[in-house]
Amino acid sequence: MAPLVLRGTALGVLSLIRAGGSDPYNEDDVGLAADVASHTAPCIDNARRFTREYTIAATVQRHQLPRCPASHSTVETAHLHVLGAGGGGGWFDTIPLSGARTALVVGEVTGRGIQTATTMGQLRTVIRSLAALDLQPDELLARLNDTAAFLAAERAAHHPSDPLHPQPLSANCVYAVYDPVTRTCTFARAGHTTPVIIRPDSSTEVPDSTPGPLLGSAEGPPFAATTTDVPHGSILALYTPAILPTPPVDSDGAPARLHDVLAQPGRPLEHLCNDILYTLRSKDRPGDAVLLLARTRPFPAHSLATWLLDHDPTAAATARGHTRRTLADWNVNEDTAYAAELIVSELVTNAIRYGTPPLQLRLIKNRTLTCEVHDDSATSPRLRHARTVDEGGRGLFIVAQLAQSWGTRYTTEGKTVWSEQTLPTPASPHSEPTAESVQ
Repeated sequence: MAPLVLRGTALGVLSLIRAGGSDPYNEDDVGLAADVASHTAPCIDNARRFTREYTIAATVQRHQLPRCPASHSTVETAHLHVLGAGGGGGWFDTIPLSGARTALVVGEVTGRGIQTATTMGQLRTVIRSLAALDLQPDELLARLNDTAAFLAAERAAHHPSDPLHPQPLSANCVYAVYDPVTRTCTFARAGHTTPVIIRPDSSTEVPDSTPGPLLGSAEGPPFAATTTDVPHGSILALYTPAILPTPPVDSDGAPARLHDVLAQPGRPLEHLCNDILYTLRSKDRPGDAVLLLARTRPFPAHSLATWLLDHDPTAAATARGHTRRTLADWNVNEDTAYAAELIVSELVTNAIRYGTPPLQLRLIKNRTLTCEVHDDSATSPRLRHARTVDEGGRGLFIVAQLAQSWGTRYTTEGKTVWSEQTLPTPASPHSEPTAESVQ
C-alpha cells in the first residue's frame, strides 16, 4: 500500500496486489510504488478540480438560460441544449415583441468555464434590453457588438498574470424576428450559421444572407438584415455548428441530416429535438450544441383590424369610433376599451401634428391589446412631463399611464408608435363565487 498525498493532504490509498505465485515485493518495488503514487495524486486532484469547475460553469450557465422558451399564439417553440466539454457559452432565447412578433435568438461565446458562462449571461441580458427598444436585427447586433467590444477591452486590460488576459473574447449570434401578420422573418447574424426554414411541403430553404463579423470584433463589414417569406406551418431552425459537426450539404445548401430529421412538419417539435439528439449528436463536440425550433402559426384574422386615416383633425374622432366598435365586437371590457380610445386618440393626434401622411391605425388582440399608429415621418416622439402652464406635452404621458408599455418601431417607410394594454384573464367556469357575486 502507498499513500496518495498532495501538499500534505491525503487523497486516498494505492493498493497493489500480486497473485498467482508471483514473487513478493522488495525494496525496489516499494520505491516504484511511491513514485507511481506521487504522480497519481496530482492527476486525481486535477480531475477533481476539472469536475468541480465544470459543474460550477454548467450550473451558472443553466441558471442564466430560460427554463423553457415561451410559446406564443403565433409561434410554438422547442429547444435542445447539450453542453460541450468543459462547459461552454451557448444560449438561446425567445422574446415577445410588439405587434404580435417574436424574436428568436441563438448564440455562443467562445471558450469554456465560469468566465465564458458569465459573459454569455451578460450578452443575453443586453439582447433582452435592446429588443425592448424595437431595433431592427442588424442595428441590434451592431449595438450588441459595441457591448462585446467593451467587454473584450476590459478583459485585455487585466493584469498579465490574470488567466483571462490571454483569452480574447469573441462570440457569434443570430437574431431573427418573425412577424405573423406579414408572414416574414427578418434576421441578421454575427459569424453564425444561417437559419434553416422547413416549409409545410417539407422543402428546405437556407436564405441567402451576408454574414457579419464575430461579436467583439473591432473591424469588419456592417451587419446586414435579410427578410424572407415564411408560410404558416413552417419550422424555423436556429442552431450552433456543434449540433452538426462538419455536416454534408444538400442541393439547397442546407445541412442534409438536419433536413432529413426536420422534414416532418406535422410531428411535435419535442419529438424532432429528441431525434436530433439521439441520431445526430457527435461524441466529440467543440462547443455547446444548441437548437431552437419555432413552428409558425396563422394569426387569427378576427383579432386584427387596420384602417387608413385621413390626415386632418377629424381623424382622431374617426379612430376613436373604429376602436370603440371593434373592441365591443371583441368583447373587451369597458375599462380597457375606454383607455384604448384615449390612447388611440392621443397617438393619432400626435401623428397629425408631427407626422407625415399616410396614417394607419391597427388594433391587435393577442396576449395583450396592441394599438399601433403608423406614419411616414422618422421623427421620434419623446415623453416629457408638462408644466402647469404648458399647452402640450401631455399626450404621451397619458399613454404611458394607461398602457402597460409603449414604444416606437422604425421601418423603411417611417415609424410606428405602439402601446400594449393587459387584458384581464377570463374567469374559470369552475371558480368559486365571490362574496360580491353572491350579494
